[in-house]
Amino acid sequence: MSIDLSLDRIHTLLRYFPYTRPTVHIAGTNGKGSVSSFVSSILLAASISVGKFNSPHLVSIVDSITVDGQSVSDDVYGSARASVEAVNEKYSIEASNFEVLTCTALTIFERTKVDIVVLEAGMGGRLDATNAIPDTCVLVSALTAVDLDHQAFLGSTIGQISREKAGIARKGKTFVLGPQKHDEVGLVVKQVVGDVGAYLVTAVAARTRAWNTVVDGPQPPVFSLDSLHGADEEFQGPPYQPVEFIMTCFEQPVLSQLPLFGSHQLDNLGTAATIIDTLIVHPCAQRLSLRNKLTSNLVSRGIRATVWPGRLSFHTIPRRLLPVEDRPVWGTNPKLVVLADGAHNPASASTLATYISQLVRTKGADSSVYLTYILALSHSPPKTPLQTLSPLFSLSPPVNTQIHYSAAVTRFSPVAGMPWVQSVPPSTLAQVIKDLAPDADVWSPPDGQDSTQELKQALRWVSQKRHPQAAFVVLAGSLYLVADLYRLLKENI
Repeated sequence: MSIDLSLDRIHTLLRYFPYTRPTVHIAGTNGKGSVSSFVSSILLAASISVGKFNSPHLVSIVDSITVDGQSVSDDVYGSARASVEAVNEKYSIEASNFEVLTCTALTIFERTKVDIVVLEAGMGGRLDATNAIPDTCVLVSALTAVDLDHQAFLGSTIGQISREKAGIARKGKTFVLGPQKHDEVGLVVKQVVGDVGAYLVTAVAARTRAWNTVVDGPQPPVFSLDSLHGADEEFQGPPYQPVEFIMTCFEQPVLSQLPLFGSHQLDNLGTAATIIDTLIVHPCAQRLSLRNKLTSNLVSRGIRATVWPGRLSFHTIPRRLLPVEDRPVWGTNPKLVVLADGAHNPASASTLATYISQLVRTKGADSSVYLTYILALSHSPPKTPLQTLSPLFSLSPPVNTQIHYSAAVTRFSPVAGMPWVQSVPPSTLAQVIKDLAPDADVWSPPDGQDSTQELKQALRWVSQKRHPQAAFVVLAGSLYLVADLYRLLKENI
């Protein structure tokens, strides 16, 4: 696939669709979607109208564009898209699909006159279509965790990728740097931000705290993997994590509960809190008068209300999805619980592996866990399936705890509007898994069949696995696979 990274075409489009909305611009390899969701939810808690643009979409293209927390309607999207495509064709601009989508989102936000836009960059930063918005619109820029991904377009080193993503910095505006695994990111960002004339701010640290019944209410029961298989009881996921952090605009620390799972979300929350802090105190955002609208309690409420599907999300698969003959007796429990996550690169796979290891530890020592993956990956060289899958098959269980791996490898459905996105062949994934875990039981679909049926077949295979009282099912490898799961669940409500 050839991608021409340039701002010329999107700049030309925006001449016909002037953009004036106050904007928070967020780039990064991992975490930018979570940060944008935290920021949007906090602003919405204060009754501030918010437009949010994320990519790629999850189930439908309209999922990528939300106004006040709701995906825009097909009519609203279609009207704006038609206007953009008409200009693109009339003036032979030849904008890419992502450039047209970006301009469509900006046009919708302009037409609805939202108070503020939270804009997630796509693959890069400096030459990303989202970076074509005017300097006057940008209130604050932010960079989440940077790691190796899309090297064919952004550079082969952490330094090169950091330079591209930090390219969203704007003169005279604050640039929030989120926590980083690689020290080189901070060094490069400091130089880029300094050269542009922006103000570099390091994200505050969000920390866990003890449960406080006065602040948090009654303490929920301790979560264990055993709850995945409790009799007829409704599955209850892990409780929210009590957290605290400091914001310069408030005298006391902000206390809240983190609804998104995984320790990495503390980093994302700290970045989001610093963005909100900047919006309240920095002169460039004074026109919004957020100091008079956002209280510590509203920030806390917005955090608790944050939703970001497909990232460490637990889902119950109804047994009616499966033919009667395929329905095993898992105790008396008529459900199959799946942990779904869009981890698609080595860094996000490592994050997922860390969370799985934490859950495995809830079973304690001297136990066995039968971990079954449902996996699909995008073909995205130079990133290899081995690099992405390795963390998932090298977990850190407690002493004397045995993990028995199995996996169903599949393809995701064709991605609408992105024919260049292709699944790694299941046979390739199966061989990689056998290399990583020689004793693993691996299922792959028959050759030549419709990929849209493969996920349902994979779920059937998983449901037939033995050891139901110790089973743990994780679906991962691609957001497109997660989207297939959501479509399947929606069709069978």
